[in-house]
Amino acid sequence: MYKYSNNQSDMIEEIKAKRELMINSANTQGFTSEETIKYSQELDELINEYQKIMGKTPRPNEEVKFAFQQMIMIWPRVLV
Repeated sequence: MYKYSNNQSDMIEEIKAKRELMINSANTQGFTSEETIKYSQELDELINEYQKIMGKTPRPNEEVKFAFQQMIMIWPRVLV
């Protein structure tokens, strides 16, 4: 249905645009209108694809978070 980009910023922009369409539709036609539900489902698909693709790419911040968590776990032992 969609041609997903593997570029993180492109995907985020596509998600933002779809979210805006959904919000506008909900405000004008109601939260349960067919159009709003369609946009909501499309937004879900985009977010799921984004999470799937971003989960496969290595993220340096995750390594930093892990190291920090390990430091916190060790730090109190040093103080004892």
